[in-house]
Amino acid sequence: MYTIRLILIILLTTYLNFSYSQTNINSNFTVVIDPGHGGKDPGAVSNGYFEKIIALSTSLKLGKLLEDEGIEVVYTRKNDVFVNLIERANIANRSDAQLFLSIHCNAHSSQAYGAETFVLGLHANQRNFEIAKKENSVIFFEDDYINQYNGFDPSNPESIIGLTLMQEEYLDQSIIAASYIQDGFVKRLKRKNRNVKQAGFIVLKYTYMPSVLIELGFLTNKTEGQYLNSLKGQAEMADAIALAVINYKNDFFQNLSTNIESNDFVKNKITFRVQIAASKKLLELKPYNFNGLNSIDAVKDGELYKYLYGSHQSLEEAKNSLEIARKKGYLSSFIVKYDNDKIISLN
Repeated sequence: MYTIRLILIILLTTYLNFSYSQTNINSNFTVVIDPGHGGKDPGAVSNGYFEKIIALSTSLKLGKLLEDEGIEVVYTRKNDVFVNLIERANIANRSDAQLFLSIHCNAHSSQAYGAETFVLGLHANQRNFEIAKKENSVIFFEDDYINQYNGFDPSNPESIIGLTLMQEEYLDQSIIAASYIQDGFVKRLKRKNRNVKQAGFIVLKYTYMPSVLIELGFLTNKTEGQYLNSLKGQAEMADAIALAVINYKNDFFQNLSTNIESNDFVKNKITFRVQIAASKKLLELKPYNFNGLNSIDAVKDGELYKYLYGSHQSLEEAKNSLEIARKKGYLSSFIVKYDNDKIISLN
């Protein structure tokens, strides 16, 4: 079923025109750019090239291109610092972004080469599992990672099954966005096509938006590593991704609205609430859909329904609800202020 859907999406992208000429979209479209690794976590290291450095440099170039086209850009990091995976998702969710892009470089014991894109899902083969295992092993750099990720083991394929549920709402859009990007690598840059794939990446699990992990290429391949480490290579890769994002935005978010509609909220009264999730389809507001949590409300914000738990007059009371939500498995939930029918981030 996945193969059929991917074929249809790729056929659709054949008709894309990769140009900046259609960028007359409103400025409410936000992209979160997540340069992989950083700080004490170097990522892949080969032939003198560091994944964390190449990912950051390419990401900053990509962000500048998008900002020049009126797209709002949020970074999970802008310098060489370590950011844990949950916080990367939190940054994305707090920004109410329409797209999350995690930028990485690949490595292999062979001279494999080429670019590939991933969306969250079960591994189709051992190779996909090994790539996800490499990226997920970042958690070992984090304090208390066993409790933070509920005992998740990057080396155990069975741990991946529980990752896929939260991103299921965005799978189709994630595949489409990934296909636009992959198509750009192949058509514009003539890179070897390693295709759009699914694998269990933690960093994609907790984001409430279409999300794509991009492997720019293999540092273990001497020629490709040199290309990715060069200013020319980074500029070309950033340009291809930017063009893909702009076309994705034009095709799917021409009429993006920021109007907010509420369900049974007290109007004209400031309250503090906990946003636990978001989806494109409205879920029935029953406890079994929210890990047993009661008193869930849904707010329509643009094309998403945002699910809010609790309603408090003080921030301190809301923090208690936040703790409850996280104990129920919503690790990337966060507190928002609800003021006059509008959700306002506290950050």
